[in-house]
Amino acid sequence: MTEWVFSESVFDGASLGPASLCIEGGQIVEVTPLARRGAEISGAIVPGFLDLQVNGGGGVLLNAEPSRLSEICAAHRRFGTVGIMPTVITDAPNVLTAVTDAIIAAKEDVLGLHIEGPHIAMSKRGTHSAEHVRPMDDNTIAAVKRLRDAGVTVLLTLAPEIVGEAAIADLMAMGVIVSLGHSDATAEEAEAGFAAGAQAVTHLFNAMSPMTHRAAGLAGVAMERAPFVGLIADGIHVEDRVLKIAVRATQGRIFFVSDAMPTVGGPDQFDLYGTTIRVEDGRLVNAEGALAGAHTTMAEGVARLIGLGEPPKDVLHMAITNPAALIGRSDLASLVGRSVEDVIVLNHDWVVNGPLASFVGH
Repeated sequence: MTEWVFSESVFDGASLGPASLCIEGGQIVEVTPLARRGAEISGAIVPGFLDLQVNGGGGVLLNAEPSRLSEICAAHRRFGTVGIMPTVITDAPNVLTAVTDAIIAAKEDVLGLHIEGPHIAMSKRGTHSAEHVRPMDDNTIAAVKRLRDAGVTVLLTLAPEIVGEAAIADLMAMGVIVSLGHSDATAEEAEAGFAAGAQAVTHLFNAMSPMTHRAAGLAGVAMERAPFVGLIADGIHVEDRVLKIAVRATQGRIFFVSDAMPTVGGPDQFDLYGTTIRVEDGRLVNAEGALAGAHTTMAEGVARLIGLGEPPKDVLHMAITNPAALIGRSDLASLVGRSVEDVIVLNHDWVVNGPLASFVGH
């Protein structure tokens, strides 16, 4: 069965405007800009969001229960995120081993694995366990090698001043995407990390040396030269005015992440390192009231930034095109060849209405 649909706002990974889509067998086979064919769909048709930093969802924390990975994926898909990179944070070596096993077994269902820590600066560890922060070790290298041998994309967040340029270059040679974060690097150390091959920074401004008027820090160097800049756009981790400054400074290099914890699509509290983390006024906090991950979605970040006045096309780049480019999956920013289950419809307030599958085939 062949079906055509039309929308005044279709995002194909590069442009946003009116277009018609040809659907055959539940798959988009053609996008015709400006044409008007078939039933009109109210709202924007866009590829589903891609999230490269997901600690959990649906009541499941990846570190604690890697065998329940499918539940994390399902929780985020409800909010328009069709591709996630599960994220294992600083923990005991056996946790990374168990997560590696789970990711390899489910590699067709995820974008890869984000290993955030444990090779980070103690002073910028945030909610990461001090007990498990450590220098680069054989356990991480072995896990990375297993993942890469299995064809799994690996994003590894580390502190350049802890790991060093040679180790970053070695990881790059293994095909790892290195991101600088949880770091107290000087501007010079940050520059050296990027020179060695680092491709990104992890959640800009959070858990990194700040930019001041006499010291650029990792934050300043990242805005100037990082190929890609991760950012949590919940208005909590980065204040709205600073968020808008970062968008201007980075000139199209930002990719959104949620940094989501199990509370997204799940209960309002969970256990992390033996401590209860709870949602309080929209913030995820520990017993001391300090931030401990995020209770947000990619969809909320998109709607929020558009609501702040940023052009919708630019914001969609941050949620779809840029994360796809960072992991070498430009196909995921395209509509042609995609299942209608992996394409979403946003209403006129840029809020997720559901998958395109819900609007066609009736």
